[in-house]
Amino acid sequence: MSLAVEITDTFEELRDTVARLHGELTRYELVIWTAGNVSARVPGRDLMVIKPSGVSYDALNAETMVVTDLYGEVVHGELSPSSDTAAHAYVYRHMPEVGGVVHTHSTYATAWAARGEAIPCVLTMIADEFGGEIPVGPFALIGDDSIGRGIVETLRSSRSPAVLMRNHGPFTVGRTARDAVKAAVMVEDVAKTVHIASALGRPEPLSEKDIDRLYVRYQNVYGQGEK
Repeated sequence: MSLAVEITDTFEELRDTVARLHGELTRYELVIWTAGNVSARVPGRDLMVIKPSGVSYDALNAETMVVTDLYGEVVHGELSPSSDTAAHAYVYRHMPEVGGVVHTHSTYATAWAARGEAIPCVLTMIADEFGGEIPVGPFALIGDDSIGRGIVETLRSSRSPAVLMRNHGPFTVGRTARDAVKAAVMVEDVAKTVHIASALGRPEPLSEKDIDRLYVRYQNVYGQGEK
């Protein structure tokens, strides 16, 4: 632990939430071993909560979560934060609307990333959640904020909450960490479906007009009023 920070009920609740959301990654088989991570911005503070590096998912709980500032410096926790911490921190610094970031190596989405190919908008589900094709970001090495820079540069010109970082895998963002996890689940599902469809033939892209109508409906009308 480095810098001191007062741990309030809000921190404890968020640490618990982030720990539990990692269970969704294993539930939907988006990660193996200790790969992948979920983080959440601390509301009203230049801080975030993130998974520790190299710790088994079975061992994750609120107490093992690490709190860092938005430059990756640990302010609370006994463990080292995820190796992707600098990337998450860069996203939070440059995308103030983002409250959660997720990274997985889910099989089908990562296969598209390995090919350096965007997932085309050929399904209503893609239009609903991603607002168009799911874009590919540049290759970047792990360890500094290079991945974060690629994420931000790519998503700034897209409505998609997901980016396929070339030769690496998907990163997703959301208003909350839960929203980012949802996007991670959905990007893997559509990546698999479009892969199968492409093996059977050439999927027909949706028109931009229909994509816009589907996206607006899903983002503003679908559900019970809590997005």
